[in-house]
Amino acid sequence: MPTAQALELAREAQLDLVEVAPNERPPVCKILDYGKFRYQQTHKKSKGKVHHQKLKEIRVRPKTGEHDIETKVNQARRFLEHKDKVLLNVLFRGRELQHIEEGQRIITIMLERLLDLGKIEKPPSMEGKRMTAMLAPK
Repeated sequence: MPTAQALELAREAQLDLVEVAPNERPPVCKILDYGKFRYQQTHKKSKGKVHHQKLKEIRVRPKTGEHDIETKVNQARRFLEHKDKVLLNVLFRGRELQHIEEGQRIITIMLERLLDLGKIEKPPSMEGKRMTAMLAPK
């Protein structure tokens, strides 16, 4: 339709004639409220924010109790649901290094409880005085 006719229709509706696609042949225009249109455009840009994956660390000791381990598992579960990676650490101090199998037991329990939300990125391994494993969200 001719531009003059489109402008007349926009004035009758008490709205604006907005050019939506200027690169098209012929250019595409819409009759709408320009203020509302600009507001929606700015909100489209802000909704496109990307979640940057963080590395969250959960630390326990070989003598940590069952309930405390369950609490740490729940915290790791929240991290995985939020799409963050989780690093599980079992810290050994002093004579605890003689009982590495206890730390191995704790870390395998935690991994088994978290496998429904994450996948093992790095299996349990000793690094100095700590045993570590890493989980990534599915």
